[in-house]
Amino acid sequence: MNRFRLPYHLLVAEGIFTRVNEVMSDCVPGIGRKKAIIVTDRTLQGLFGDTLSDLRQDFHNSELYLVEEGTFDQAVDLAKYICMHDIAVVIGFGGGMVLDLAKYAAFVSKAVFLCLPTTLSNDSLASPVAVLGTEGQKRKTFQCTIPSSIIVDVNLIMGAPEGQLLAGVGDTISKYTALNDWKLDAAATGNSIDDFAYMISKMAFNSICYNEEKSIKSKSFIKVLTQALVMGGLAMEIAGNSRPSSGAEHLFCHSLEENFADQVYVPHGIAVAMGSVPACIFQKRNIGKLKRLLHEYALPVKPSQWKITEDMFVEAWQLAKKTRPDRYTILDTADLSRTALCEIYSEMEQEF
Repeated sequence: MNRFRLPYHLLVAEGIFTRVNEVMSDCVPGIGRKKAIIVTDRTLQGLFGDTLSDLRQDFHNSELYLVEEGTFDQAVDLAKYICMHDIAVVIGFGGGMVLDLAKYAAFVSKAVFLCLPTTLSNDSLASPVAVLGTEGQKRKTFQCTIPSSIIVDVNLIMGAPEGQLLAGVGDTISKYTALNDWKLDAAATGNSIDDFAYMISKMAFNSICYNEEKSIKSKSFIKVLTQALVMGGLAMEIAGNSRPSSGAEHLFCHSLEENFADQVYVPHGIAVAMGSVPACIFQKRNIGKLKRLLHEYALPVKPSQWKITEDMFVEAWQLAKKTRPDRYTILDTADLSRTALCEIYSEMEQEF
């Protein structure tokens, strides 16, 4: 059985970034007096200068660290700095790149990690992995631990770009095909499914699928989306791997990143939502349910919207399996011929 840990807190409230020290003091006594480092980037420093100043005052013995590239080397350098200066608390303030770097540095240095997201674009805020740059444009997923606490300020998230919140919705919707791929893997290889992790990931999907509030900038929806993304991260922590959240649709996303990064950029959550459409067709699932969701949230998953040509689309799918050759998905048996993929591309162009 996989050993897993859970965060001390998942706190979603208005204005909570002004009292992080207070809400954390019950599980880490005297946290406000401990040496802390606040990890963010220069852009966020400019946008949220007042909030960062409040955090510095809340944690009296703190300093600011600016992420530059989100690479593995920078994460290791930060971990070394944390160890050498006896820093006890790492506060990640930002989006995916900042949070992943801070998370991995805290994991290596064994510091308490507080996750303070400035947007809700994917489930990395609670996942037990960090995606970091390695060589050139290549990125690699590194195992680490989930945050000690996840603290979400609703007021701040309401100001996030709509596209980033839509990416968070897309990341959650993609679990529809990811979970089915997990079942296909179990049937084909005999690998086991962690029922509890599966249930939590499905709950994350259902919370978005059956949520009546579709206004992504509303306070109630932000709370639902936060919980969905956190459940996705916790499901991976419990399973001990990314299977509850990652199937063929994620391999398509990785293939785009690895093969066409110099030509197109698609936010992770949008790319996996886009990939879930062909994956669902390959799996012979209820495509109507998936299309309904994508339309209800107006997710921009038409390939040409992101400058993905038919040729790119075909090649990305045909190379997708190579991004995780050890992972069994529907791609092991799907028809990935040019004819079949061109037909799907045309259908997506007309449908979305």
